[in-house]
Amino acid sequence: MSDALQKGREVIKVLNPDLETILSERYDGIVPDMAETLIEWAYGRQYARAGVDLKTRQLCTVAALTALGGGTAPQLKINIEHALAAGASETEIAEVIWQMALYAGMPAAINGLNAATEVFGAA
Repeated sequence: MSDALQKGREVIKVLNPDLETILSERYDGIVPDMAETLIEWAYGRQYARAGVDLKTRQLCTVAALTALGGGTAPQLKINIEHALAAGASETEIAEVIWQMALYAGMPAAINGLNAATEVFGAA
């Protein structure tokens, strides 16, 4: 096992301990090793980097997915859950999403707030 994969697995223990299993069951049949690759690259080489804490990285991810809009709602909801797990408050998440109205437009911010409302309601 690579060092990055081990680091990635440590990060997802905090955010979503079942993530690798969920991804593996969903995608490894059509893209072999997709789950392990994503955990190693995204979480082990990006989220585990020094310099920015995990909560801030998750808030940045929520902002980026909000700004991308469109078909990112499933990923946005998952990353809102991850931001909560990393210690972000509902208020911090809502404010980050609302900030995107300035840069991505009101529809993107409203869609992001709708996703947050769904996640907060389920929490």
